[in-house]
This record gives sequence, structure tokens and C-alpha cells, in this order.
Amino acid sequence: MNSSSWALILDSFTKMMDFFLAKATSNDALYKPVLECLETLRYIVSENQRKCSVSDDIQLVNFLLRIIARSHMDLISFYRPSGNQKSAIEMGKKLPRYGSLWEVQTASFTMLGEVYSRTGASFPVDIWRSTIQVLRKMMDLLASKNLVVEDIVMSRFYASLLHCLHLVLMDPKGSISEHVSGFVASLRMFFIYGLTGGSQLMSAAVGCKEKEPGSLSLKFTSEETKRTNNTPYRPPHLRKRDGLTTRQAKAQDPQSAADYDSSMVDVTSSDSDYSDNDGSLKDINSSRCSKVRVSAIVCVQDLCQADPKSFTTQWTMLLPTNDVLQPRKFEATLMATLLFDPYLKARMASASALAVMMDGPATVFLQVAEYKESTKCGSFMALSSSLGQILMQLHTGTLYLIHHETNSRLLVLVFKILMLLISCTPYSRMPRELLPRVILSLQARIEAGFPFKSDQTGLKVAAISSLTAALSVSPSIQVKDMILEEASAGFVEADKKSGVLFTLLKHSERVNNPTICFEALQALRAVSHNYPDLMLVSWGQISAIVHKFLRRETWKEQAGNTVVFVGEKMVTAAIKVLDECLRAISGFRGTEDLSDGKFLDTPFTSDCIRTKKVSSAPSYGPQSLDDTKEERNTCPSGIEQWAETIEKHMPLILWHTSAMVRTASVTCFAGITSSVFFTLTKEKQDFVVSSLISAAMHDKVPSVRSAACRAIGVISCFQKTSDSADILGKFIHAVEINTRDPVVSVRIPASWALANICDSFRHFVDDFPLKQLTDSDTNSQLMELLTECALHLTKDGDKIKSNAVRALGNLARFVRYTSLSCVHNKPVANTGFSSTCNNVTMFPARSNLEAFDGGAINSSYPASLKDLDWLERMVQAFISCVTTGNVKVQWNVCHALSNLFLNKTIQLQHMDWAPSVFGILLLLLRDSSNFKIRIQAAAALAVPASALDYGKSFPDIVQGLEHVMENLGLDQISVPSNFKYRIALEKQLTATILHVLSLASATDHQPLKDFLVKKASFLEDWFMMLCSSLGKTTAQPEIESDSLGNQKKEMISKAIQSLIEVYEGKNQHTISQKFKKLHSSIILIS
Repeated sequence: MNSSSWALILDSFTKMMDFFLAKATSNDALYKPVLECLETLRYIVSENQRKCSVSDDIQLVNFLLRIIARSHMDLISFYRPSGNQKSAIEMGKKLPRYGSLWEVQTASFTMLGEVYSRTGASFPVDIWRSTIQVLRKMMDLLASKNLVVEDIVMSRFYASLLHCLHLVLMDPKGSISEHVSGFVASLRMFFIYGLTGGSQLMSAAVGCKEKEPGSLSLKFTSEETKRTNNTPYRPPHLRKRDGLTTRQAKAQDPQSAADYDSSMVDVTSSDSDYSDNDGSLKDINSSRCSKVRVSAIVCVQDLCQADPKSFTTQWTMLLPTNDVLQPRKFEATLMATLLFDPYLKARMASASALAVMMDGPATVFLQVAEYKESTKCGSFMALSSSLGQILMQLHTGTLYLIHHETNSRLLVLVFKILMLLISCTPYSRMPRELLPRVILSLQARIEAGFPFKSDQTGLKVAAISSLTAALSVSPSIQVKDMILEEASAGFVEADKKSGVLFTLLKHSERVNNPTICFEALQALRAVSHNYPDLMLVSWGQISAIVHKFLRRETWKEQAGNTVVFVGEKMVTAAIKVLDECLRAISGFRGTEDLSDGKFLDTPFTSDCIRTKKVSSAPSYGPQSLDDTKEERNTCPSGIEQWAETIEKHMPLILWHTSAMVRTASVTCFAGITSSVFFTLTKEKQDFVVSSLISAAMHDKVPSVRSAACRAIGVISCFQKTSDSADILGKFIHAVEINTRDPVVSVRIPASWALANICDSFRHFVDDFPLKQLTDSDTNSQLMELLTECALHLTKDGDKIKSNAVRALGNLARFVRYTSLSCVHNKPVANTGFSSTCNNVTMFPARSNLEAFDGGAINSSYPASLKDLDWLERMVQAFISCVTTGNVKVQWNVCHALSNLFLNKTIQLQHMDWAPSVFGILLLLLRDSSNFKIRIQAAAALAVPASALDYGKSFPDIVQGLEHVMENLGLDQISVPSNFKYRIALEKQLTATILHVLSLASATDHQPLKDFLVKKASFLEDWFMMLCSSLGKTTAQPEIESDSLGNQKKEMISKAIQSLIEVYEGKNQHTISQKFKKLHSSIILIS
């Protein structure tokens, strides 16, 4: 059959069906030929489907959509509302008269679904949209007319309709946001389909198997009278014969023709359909109804997956807000189905839909949820309150199922729901006892175990994983107090050992079941990270467990002779627990910052400096000064624990045969603190340093070298490391080698360590006054090594480039020019250097320093580099990186330029590259889409101390800053993350403008003064706004707030005084008087 013959066939069938459908409205019997036409067409399609092209299937879809639309019009006319509105039950009695019409729809939707399952992925968008429109109209009709009737014909129609909708929604080819609410409203009607009859009550499947006598169940209360059938028992074959006789009798009655046709579908059923095992026809109908409920829930899941953002508005329609465990009849929510539907497949489908709903955008939009008592919400409930109520009911229902559900497959889904629910819930806005309740409930379920022999391990793993998720959310004071109380009581009294921590410790020792053991270790790690205060109490148990893993990799269980092998995965997990525990006890809060960051510390920006959260550091939470002092007195800051680890654990793992284990062991050193490291004995310090140097230089596995470089970078940031030339020198050598490693994952931490070393090296040479100049060959070699290494890395990838730029910025800050004649000489062409500026020196270091690699770092020296154009190469690298690098590279370039400007021996006004550098900073400040870059660019522009330092760029800088401030309110925030930096940018820009305006009177540049006169009106309004903000209270302590206020007044006063001088010099006395009044008003502000 070719395309032309197929088109001819469809055209013929279209004409025939139009003929019959036009007359069927007056004669129901004419629907039968329509059905026969559809069956014939379906047979032709099934016989030739392999030969059908996509275009043939598109023609078939258009044909079916036309039939559905035509019969849809008939349905509207049949059920047109009259003056006497009938109830749903009365309407249901009317439906069998039009049974054949529903069968036409059933056959049409069945064929449409088959086409979509076969070639729907290749259909164009317009065909898909037409199908969605037809389905939407049909669903709206069912909802508006309440056409939900429980009989065989209608259940078949609903099943075909919903299955077709499922197949169409599975592969969305366009937006369905406008249809989501309509589909959800219609689909909810089918959640209770088949459960509304008086003879069938919706019973809870919680804790029971389907049709299992004597099982635990919850049943809905019904006020309807239960009917019982007391007829004698008849075998299945006689029941079928009776059914046939009844149907034949009805067929002879013309008024029952439609009923006869409707029931013909079941005549061909086998005896097994009516067997004693399956029960009566009523049970079969219940099974059909359950399939409809499942199909409706599956369609809800499809809608959520097709448009998760729009679907979030339907949460209040699909989920309960109160009394989730109270069995209420006919409640159409997913949780009611999960808890009370008598069929397992419906509960499974509901659980799957809930899991999909809580994944994706729900994680974000649920953060607005806030729980309030229902009595406090009033008649109107805000969305945040509704979501809070929903989350509470989801917790209640899910935790109930965890303890009472006995079907293992469903229980796995319930644990998945709980994990997603935990990740979505803002527990800080919920009742304080909710999170402890979740944790205790899971701990009790883990202790109780599971009765399923086939899946005990899987369910226990799921339970422990859920517990890990609960322990990983934002720390709760209630959880901390609860676990601390349990641990203190349990570890003291052996006969009362119980609680969350003890449960995890017990399961982490179950080496005979590696999966459970591994998950328990993961949970312990979460406790260490989120509740570090608990680790000192349990250090002894954790250390013993870890040592048991490390002591030997195989041993015999005490209960038998089974040899248990501990793999590298288990050992690594144990080491990571040890690492997190050491960080928690020693108070590790991230890398120690050596940079003073003075260019960001201004009175206007001091309250905008954000504390950077380090993911590798434990979550200590807010603490008062008294609590901190008390902890310092009671806790030895991890010194004893680190000493024990170095003596007891490290020798067993640092040279382990597994690279994974060696990586985890070296990573432990990246969590050591300076207070611990320099309190250790010299022998242990040397052990740490030598272990890191050996791993960085000699290990053949990249991951180990990478971890070693990371740890070196951490220790390099210690303030006292700059006092030790020996440690610093060895680190430089090891890191420089790894910056040339062919593996990117090694070069990234190596470049990070290099930048930290350069910062530490600045303190090494910058903390002491200049003494006698002696031989400095070794020092020059180190400087050249660091500089060339960093310059080389600026040509690498962005992650490495950003660290290289930071390293160059640290170097540029402390290298000194000793010739003072630079100020009086013009720059040399193409270099930017004065003809006499050929001597580069550094401030000296300490005297009597130890040797490094055969050389000695002298106490003071001039470091004359062989290549005297190093500064220009640095600046060229900055310019190259800012134009080719990502946002992190650009931010680091701004930071590096700030360091460069802080070098007082570089006369910026004589450098030919200075205008380009200032121009780049202005460009970033004006045009960058990243507010953090703009903040850093504004901070860099505020570093030069005088107008002379800005050189010829000063007028452009003043005008550029004024333009940015004037248009700041017009900036469109395209990236949501920029909102939290908007205020910080405004304050930093304010500080920078005040700084440059205070220098404006020192310049003789007349165009700049004319510009300031032109902008006098804007500047007056801006200063008035600043003055009015001085009196506002802040969150700072009173003394600190007064000090900041005085500093702000001083900065504003200097800028205004400078402008007054400018305006008086330009004979603008009227403007000058206005600014004098502003200056006077500052003094009066308290």
C-alpha cells in the first residue's frame, strides 16, 4: 500500500463516517457502522504499519482528530445543561443510552495512542499541538459535565483517553503551561475513580498486602448501606452462561441495543477472567477502575516532567494541607492515594509522581514555605503558609509509611520521597521539632530492621541514606542537643547505649555487609561536618573504628570463621570520616587568608564584606564569645587527636598500595590548622612536611599529587610559615614541579598553592626593615622561579590562569625599585621603565636563615632580575587574561592590579601601560555583567593615593565613575545572583568616588573642573542623599557604629571641601555656597 492509496482509503472512510455521524444523533444504532469502520481501519494499519511512512501516520492522526472532534460535538449536544440540572448519579444513569458514542471515542483514542507510540517522536509541532487541544477539550468536557461514571464502557473510555494523553505528554514538543491547570483539575477526578460506591470502601494499603485476610488496614467510614449478596454459589462456567443468556435477552429488546453493543466487549473473555481466584465481575470492574486511577496519576507525573516550573502552582491542588492520616472518603490527593488506595499499582504510581514533583524546581520554590498553625492563618492562607502546611503533612504521611508499609518495592519509593522531601524543606522555617522527629524516626526504623529477607540490605541502606540526608541539611540546635545528650548518656552507661550516633557507629562496624557499613560511614561524616561539637565526645569510638579498618585488610569475624575483605572503598570512607572529625575538633574553618585586603576595607563597605563559606570546613554555626572561650578551655584544639593520628593512623595509609587511600590520607593534612601544626613537636611537623613533599614529587598517581599540592597550599597560608625559610623553600620547589604536570587536575591545585606561596613569600620579605645588602643570588633565583612559573601559567586554562594572576599580583606588590630617579625620568620606549630604573630589589628577610637546596636565603639583599622587563610582562599578562579569561580570571586581575597599585616604588604616572590598565578597570566597572567584578574594579580604582598616581588618566577616571554612579539605577540585573551584591557595589562605588573627588582640587586639568561644574546638580543631590544616610542606625555595635560614622563623615567632608575649592576656582560662588551648606550640615549630624 503506497501513500496515494492510503490517502484514498482515508478519504473514503472520512466520507462514510461523516455520513453515519451526521445521522447518529437521531439514531443510536448508526454508531455501530462507525465502530466497524474504525475497526477495519485499525486492521489495515496493523497489517501495513511497517510500510507506513511518517506522512501516512500524520494523515491518520488528522483523520482521528476529526472523528474525535465530530463526536465531541455530539457529546456536548447530548449533555447540554437544561433548566432541571441533574446530579452526577442521575447523569450516570443516562450514559448507557449513548454507549456506542463512547465506544467510538474509545476506539479513536486507542488508535491515536497507538500512532503516537509508534511514530509520535517524528511528528511536527503543529500536529502535537492539535492533539493536545483535542485532549484538553475532552478533559474539560468531562470536568464541566462531571461525566465520571463507574461502568465497564466508561472505564474503557477513560483508560484509552488517559493512556493516549500519557503517550502525547511523554514527548512534549512545545509549552503546555497554559494547559497544566486544566489537565490537573480534570485528572484529579479520577484519583478516586471506582472508590465512591457504597459497596466498596477505600481501604488503606498501609501495612497490608492486597486481598490478604487479617492484614492491618484503615478503612473509610461510610454512611451508605452496605449491600450483601446472599445468592448461592455458582461455578464460573455457569456464571458465564447466565451472563450470555441475559445479554441475548437484552439484545432482543430494541431499547437495549445500545447496552448490548456496549457489553459485547466482555463476551469473548476467557473463563480465567471469571475464575474463583480473581473473584466476581465486581472485582474485575474494580481492577479496571484501578487502571484508570493509575493512568490519571501517571498523566499528572507526565505534566510535572513536561513543565516542572508551571506545575509548582498545582501543589495546593494535589497535596493535603491537614489531617493526612485521617481517612476521608473521596479526597483526591496524591497522599490519600499513597496511603489509602487498595491497589498496590495505584500507590506505586502515586509515590513515583510525588518523587518527580519534589525534584527539580521544587527545591527552590519550596524555600518560601513557612509553617504556621492553622488557627493563626485565618480565612485566607498565604502561599508560603499553604506550602508549610503541605510539607508538614508530607512529613507526617511519609514517616507513617516508613514504619507501617510492608511492601518492599513501595517502601523503597517512600524512602526516595523522604530524601527528596528533606532536601526541599526549609527546616529553619518549620517547627523546631520536625527535623529531630525525622532523624529519630529513621533511627528507630533502622534499629527495628526489615522483615524482607530478599531486600533487607537494600532497605536498610535506603534508610541510612535518608538519615544521612537529614543530618546533612542546615544544622539544627535541637538536633545537636539531642545527639549530644544521647552520646553523653550512651557512652557513659554501657547498658543504655542508644541514639543516632550509637546506631551509626554500630552499623559502621558491620564489615560483613560492606554496603551498610559504607552508608553508615557516610552518615558519620555528615554528623562530623554539620555537628562538629559532637566529635570530641565520640573521638575515641571513631578512632578505634578507623584503626580497625586500617590495621589489616582481612580478619575473621568473632562469630565465625568467615574471612572478611575490606576493600579500598571502605578504607577510604573510614579515612574521610577521620578527616572530617579532625577538622571538626581542631576548628578548621578554611584556608587562612594572609592578604589584608585594605583596598576593600572602607567605612562604606565594612558592613558589606561577606564571610566566605568553605565547603570543606565544618559548619560551626553562630557562637557567642563566651561559648568560644569556654570551648578553648575545655578542648585542646585537636592537638591530641592530630598527634594520635600522625602516630597511629598515618603510617598505615600514607604508603598504602591503593591510590584512593593515599589520596584520602594526604587530603587529611589539608584540614590541619596553624595552631595545631605549630603546636606539634618538630618531629611531627617534619613528618607532615616530608610526607607532603614526597607525595607531591614522587607519587606516580595524579590524584595523590593533586591532594598533596592542595595541602601544601593550605599550610603555605599559615602566618608562621613565612618565618620558616626551610619549609617555604621546599614547598616552592615541589609546587613548581607540579605546575608543569601534564595532568590538569594536578596543575590546578599546584597553581593555587603557588599563589598562596607568593602571598606568604611577601610576608617573608616584607615584615622586616631593610638591613645590610649582601649577596642574594639564591633570593633572585627564587623570585625569578616564581615569576616565570606564574607567567607561564597565565597561558593555561581559566582555572589555572586565575591562580596564576593572583600569584603575579602578590609578587608585584612586594618587589621594590630602589632608584628614586624614576620620578624624574621619562619612560623608556616600549618598556615603560625609566632609563635609570634598572635596579629591582626586595625588602630583606630574616637573618641566619637555613639553607635551601644547597643555597642560602640571606638576611637582606637586592634581587636584581636578569630580565628587567618582568613588570611589563606581568601587566601584559594581566591585560591578556582580562580579555580572554572567565569571570573568575577577571576578578583576580582586578585584585592583582590593586596589589600592583599598592607598590609605592612603581611610579604609575611614568608607566606607559597605566592608561590602558585604568581604562580596562573603568570598562569592567561600567559594562561587566558580574557585580563582583565591578566591585573589585571599583576597589582597584580607589587604591592610588594621589591624583599624581593616576597620571593622565585621572580626569577620565573621575568622569567614568560619575557616569557609572549616575546610571547605576538603570542597570538591568540579568543574573539573579547579582541581587545580593547590588548594595555592596553601590557602597564600594560611593567610597571610590569620594576618594577621587577628594583629590580633584589637586589637579590643574580645566576640562575636568568644567565637568564637575556641569555635574554640580547631580553631585549636590548625591551628597544630600549620603548625608541623610549618616544618621541611620546600623546592625553594628554602638561603639563600632560611631567610629564608622565618623569615618564616613570625614570622607564626605574631604570630598565636599575639594569640590568647594574647585567651584571657587571656577568662580562658581552660588554652587560653592550650596556645598558649604552641605558641609555644615555634616557637622550637625549626630
